[in-house]
Amino acid sequence: MQYSELIAGLQRGQAGRIEATISEDWMQGRTTYGGLTAALCLESALELVPDMPVRSAQVAFVGPVGGKVVISPTILRRGKSSAFVNADLVSEDGVMARCIFTFGAKRPSQINQTSIEPPEVDGPDAYQSFFGSGRRPHFAHNFNVRLAKGQPPVSGAERGDICLWLRHKDEGALYNATTLLSLADAPPPAAMSMMVEPGPISSMTWMAEFLSDEITTTDGWFLVHHEAQATSDGYSSQAMRLWNADGEPLMIGRQTIAVFA
Repeated sequence: MQYSELIAGLQRGQAGRIEATISEDWMQGRTTYGGLTAALCLESALELVPDMPVRSAQVAFVGPVGGKVVISPTILRRGKSSAFVNADLVSEDGVMARCIFTFGAKRPSQINQTSIEPPEVDGPDAYQSFFGSGRRPHFAHNFNVRLAKGQPPVSGAERGDICLWLRHKDEGALYNATTLLSLADAPPPAAMSMMVEPGPISSMTWMAEFLSDEITTTDGWFLVHHEAQATSDGYSSQAMRLWNADGEPLMIGRQTIAVFA
């Protein structure tokens, strides 16, 4: 099922409640791909705050997600220019993901600055498919991914530091905050580049900040940089940055990742 079909097929109820059935082609091992989990939770939160752009997402991947799920959002607080919404994704085994989304209206400001410069890489057409003809998680078939810098997973690299071009294969995907969130988590954790043999790896938490409410790009491509900044005791702390094809920064974030290798 393509991303746009999945979103269009959501059963929307009162107070932002969403019911969905996640198909096998969106699975990542025994759980749903984390970007889709976060995107579905944001879809429900937007039902309660449709008039302000989302500024940040804090996601806890509590347990495996799959099959039939229900998402129920709750406004924690709403003021004149900001709102905080909690969204719990629940399956038959209980709460499997918990998200807090922060919304904030635009306001006049004399400050307009960014130091998040994109890495110097060629355009996506200069690089081969990241996965090639090899095996990949089921969800990865929904994306085009091309490695622009760094080493592929399980290559014994000295550093976990990768840059990739990303794009939904789904030509019907309309780009907005939800779609961007569904795409941004597609790369494998950067720590996988340092592994010398395959092993389980799992995201535990994800924090993402939206730097613009105008999600635009060229030909659907976005550039991401993931860096494993500290990896020890079976955990990796990862930083991420994302730009559109014109080099405009759209997102920054962090992840806590469990490494079973």
